[in-house]
Amino acid sequence: MTIPDDADAFSRGVDDLLAAQAFHPAMQFLARSFIATHEAAPRMAALFATQQRWLLSHATLGFHFQLARWGQPALTRRDVGQLAFRYQIVSRNTAYAFFDEALQYDVIRQVDPSQTGRLISVEPAPTTIVMLIHWYSIHFQALDMIDSGDRLARFSADPASMLPYIQPAVAEALLSSLEVRNPGQLYTIFNRVDAGGLLMDRLIAGIEAEASTADQFLTNVHAIDHLAQAFGLSRAHTSRKLAAAEAIGGIGWSGARGRSRMWISRGFHQEYARVQAHKLLILDDALAQASTLRSKMDADRSGKSP
Repeated sequence: MTIPDDADAFSRGVDDLLAAQAFHPAMQFLARSFIATHEAAPRMAALFATQQRWLLSHATLGFHFQLARWGQPALTRRDVGQLAFRYQIVSRNTAYAFFDEALQYDVIRQVDPSQTGRLISVEPAPTTIVMLIHWYSIHFQALDMIDSGDRLARFSADPASMLPYIQPAVAEALLSSLEVRNPGQLYTIFNRVDAGGLLMDRLIAGIEAEASTADQFLTNVHAIDHLAQAFGLSRAHTSRKLAAAEAIGGIGWSGARGRSRMWISRGFHQEYARVQAHKLLILDDALAQASTLRSKMDADRSGKSP
């Protein structure tokens, strides 16, 4: 299951993945895992709670590991601003604010604490690397659920040595993917606001397939208050997002609004599923490429042919 070279073949690969019988249980596993990750480390997870922050995090981590492979100095605040500009993620000032917040909460830390000023060199904190490894692990586990592969075992054998090869490729592919960066209208309503992605994850995680219909997926989510409290959001903020999605037919209530089980439309479900399928194929290809590249470099160092 690797990414084909041309766009049409890639699209067919996504369609094949979506058609797999085990894809939807694997997608629910991912949604539940994202929620569990947030619950385990809410402060760190909050830093990556919008699509822009998530993309900027991947770009920054990819660049960090590239520098590490090249044996060059660690990244700086200026590097993060340049990455944001290069990939048109956010403004430089927004990127700088993100950098400062990440430094404040020990998501990144100074390589040399004696440095001062705006050009201090930083690297991911150990807890950030642990979270990144976990993020890859749950995605590889989801892929293995679909085709009984061994990706998780291969990655888990030595994740620290795999990240410098995987993360730069994943970051570049995610940042280059129109499907990931510009998903459908319903997905975008949630994914560009704080914790909006988690609201989507909760709805997907709560789908009760046996009670769903051809056009609607019934969930076990009942109250807006509980949904908001679970992710540290205000009821007003959560209500606005739900109302926007409801206005274009993406969600609804099986009975009285706000006091019965919510449903999501098939279109909303498909938008979420396609983004996850694109991401899974990107990660699958990155793992395959990283395994090949690492084997070649190991062989070069030992003076043997791969």
